[in-house]
Amino acid sequence: MPATTWREELMSEKFETARNFLLNHARDHEKACREFRWPELDTFNWALDWFDHVASGPRSRQTALWVIDESGHGTKRTFKELSERSSQVANYFRSLGVKRADRMMLMLGNIPALWEIILGAMKVGVVVTPTTTLLTGNELAERIHRGGIRHIVADSEYAARFPSESSECTRIAVGSSVPGWHAYGESEGAATRFEPTGPTSANDPLQLYFTSGTTSKPKLVVHSHTTYPVGHLSTMYWIGLRPGDIHCNVSAPGWAKHAWSCVFAPWNAEATVFVVNQRRFNAKSLLDALVSANVTTFCAPPTVWRMLVLEELGAFKTNLREVVSAGEPLNPEIITNVQQAWGLTIREGYGQTETTALVGCPPGEPVKAGSMGKTLPGYQTLILDSNNVEATEGELCVALEPRPTGVMIGYQQDDGTTARLHGAFHRTGDVVSRATEGHLTFIGRADDVFKSSDYRLSPFELESALIEHPEVVECAVVPSPDPLRLAIPKAFIVVKPGTSASRETALSIFQHVRRILAPYKRVRIIEFSELPKTISGKIRRVELRKIEAVKVRSGEKGPLEFREEDFPELGNGPRIERI
Repeated sequence: MPATTWREELMSEKFETARNFLLNHARDHEKACREFRWPELDTFNWALDWFDHVASGPRSRQTALWVIDESGHGTKRTFKELSERSSQVANYFRSLGVKRADRMMLMLGNIPALWEIILGAMKVGVVVTPTTTLLTGNELAERIHRGGIRHIVADSEYAARFPSESSECTRIAVGSSVPGWHAYGESEGAATRFEPTGPTSANDPLQLYFTSGTTSKPKLVVHSHTTYPVGHLSTMYWIGLRPGDIHCNVSAPGWAKHAWSCVFAPWNAEATVFVVNQRRFNAKSLLDALVSANVTTFCAPPTVWRMLVLEELGAFKTNLREVVSAGEPLNPEIITNVQQAWGLTIREGYGQTETTALVGCPPGEPVKAGSMGKTLPGYQTLILDSNNVEATEGELCVALEPRPTGVMIGYQQDDGTTARLHGAFHRTGDVVSRATEGHLTFIGRADDVFKSSDYRLSPFELESALIEHPEVVECAVVPSPDPLRLAIPKAFIVVKPGTSASRETALSIFQHVRRILAPYKRVRIIEFSELPKTISGKIRRVELRKIEAVKVRSGEKGPLEFREEDFPELGNGPRIERI
């Protein structure tokens, strides 16, 4: 445990006071929002000032990290053990010439070394760029260049992917030895006590994230030593974490959600981070692990929830208290299935790589069907229409006066400078509506919402209707250009294994949407197809829109494409629509 000054202790006390307020008012959302204040910190290093503080206190011997691999083997680290091990890593990095403000890329799976390195790098003051293990050599080369990377830590099995340009960086291999790379195992000989070279400014950069790039080239998001570590107090509150919880989050390293729920939120609450490390997702194995480990809180993206409900959930007797979802909106059918099986309601949360959780269904409050929740403590949101006038429907924006701690510093430009956020608000790019009681409902990305005739359609609303069909696993709705109505809704659909992508299935889906959607919202075209996704698993509707526009211009029709007019049995008569 490094020596601390009275000022550093004061910063930790401010953080803990803010943390305790949210823990103590976890079931009083109105008071939490009204009275919570972000701690005012001049200097702060979360790894040194908070994690090591916990490691020297009453929870020093509590398990901080628990990783289970595919063979069922588990590795546990207490707060004290992880504190000392990360100090070894910090000292090892320093011996290799790693300095404060240097850029370090991490390309590791969910193995214990990942958390050791995150904490160790933070202690040194390194700017960490977590990277998904799915990247190719060309993608890595671009990120090394754009991110100004000087050091690389990667699992030895991925070392061959790094381009020749990476030889200019300090390279550290985790696992087996790699020629030209340092061996991470050498860090075990370093001292277990780390002395920082000086205080860490609260505004110093800590993390550089590449966004998922659903609609454009990935942006580089810069977070500081407070925006994510302290900012995730809102995420801790939304999940409903408590000290001593065992928290499981399904997320791949390299994406912001991993930092949200596998690092900062649970450790802010002094909970255990529990990870099931799977190369290929296996729903039954995950559910078995939730039961055997007595996991109390669980977070997963919609894609995972859709896979879980294909299992007999009621047969898995879990100890879960809180279940949440984030990443994309969750279809109501999934929420109903989980409620029936476990008696628990999945609470949704919303945020971005650029922010922490800023909207969510608060713990202990009734969940409104279709709503992604209310504004969380520490944030103020507003909805602006196309004329920048406040409205009940429009683009969700975050008020920056006063500035919430959980909002990024800004975007890094290609020249290495950071374009800081200025002005009165931060635009999220997402369209929502707000009910009188404050509940927000997601409508779609600003780029995804489209008009058909004179109606404004939300792809998410139509997709939620489609996913209720028993044979539909995933789908994406995009506008198909139409000379009369500007556009008509088209659905690209993935059906369950064993279901035929046939005329009969298409007819069943058309009949289904006719029963539950108003005529102006009905999907008019269905195409059975795989869905293009980002490497973080988000659907690239922008790519589907481009594909559809080209097909319409050429008059092409896919072999697995079906239109309403192909089915006389639907009784397609003259349509009466508003044009």
